[in-house]
Amino acid sequence: MSYYTPPGGLPAQSELLTDRAIVTEAYTVIPKGVLRDIVTSNLPGFTGTRSWILARPIAGFATTFAQLIVEIAPGGGAERPEVEAGVEGVVFVTAGELTLTLGGGAGAGAGAGGERHVLAHGGYAYLAAGETWSVANEGGAPTSFHWIRKAYEPVDGIEPPASFVTRDQDVAPRPMPDTDGAWATTRFVDPDDFAHDMHVNIVTFQPGGVIPFAETHVMEHGLFVLEGKGVYRLNGDWVEVEAGDFMWLRAFCPQACYAGGPGPFRYLLYKDVNRQVRLTGAGKSGF
Repeated sequence: MSYYTPPGGLPAQSELLTDRAIVTEAYTVIPKGVLRDIVTSNLPGFTGTRSWILARPIAGFATTFAQLIVEIAPGGGAERPEVEAGVEGVVFVTAGELTLTLGGGAGAGAGAGGERHVLAHGGYAYLAAGETWSVANEGGAPTSFHWIRKAYEPVDGIEPPASFVTRDQDVAPRPMPDTDGAWATTRFVDPDDFAHDMHVNIVTFQPGGVIPFAETHVMEHGLFVLEGKGVYRLNGDWVEVEAGDFMWLRAFCPQACYAGGPGPFRYLLYKDVNRQVRLTGAGKSGF
């Protein structure tokens, strides 16, 4: 399996500045051409690291999650990447090898103690809220991964989920009903497990595959195209996307797509799930 990873750099001075970036009230498209060196962010507590912040909560737009592409040079990492105790996360590796240590105690040093995992491309980790974890690049080449973060919403009587590690290659895609395999979803958690309040899946369309209606729903989305190309219908607009592009959709943005071929069209998909809409209190939806 192949996954697009931003190379950074800068365009030549001779190139046109026009690109495919779009920002609207319903959706945003961040094309791969704008993921350059000068738009990276440094992250406190990390060494040898840069990141592209693709999504963050914005009042009136998408409010449930943040999504980053993180690149760590050999020898870099972080002893305590997540500093907010109530925040869960998913890490998905697209290039290189990432050493992830679960547990071991804060301040013990990256990779010291705990349960050690080496995630190669396709490696996936769910990191529960309150989990102690660290990351390090112990290899000889840069590693790159997506890091999706969300404030966990507990429910009385439901035990929060535990952290786990798996791989894209080890989880069989589930074909969508009545599609003859043209549309399938790699689900890393059971959609009926109410312990989980977010899903980060991989959606795969074979050439010519289609979402045959305009999905219009309460879930917010972050979609990063891992492979291939397609045409997305977003709030009435047709937008061409390809590997390396990111789409950010607010709740109720109508959406559908065609897969363009010649190979599969695959994207990493975030959505918030399995919770009632809050109408009162400091934690009410959208605030």
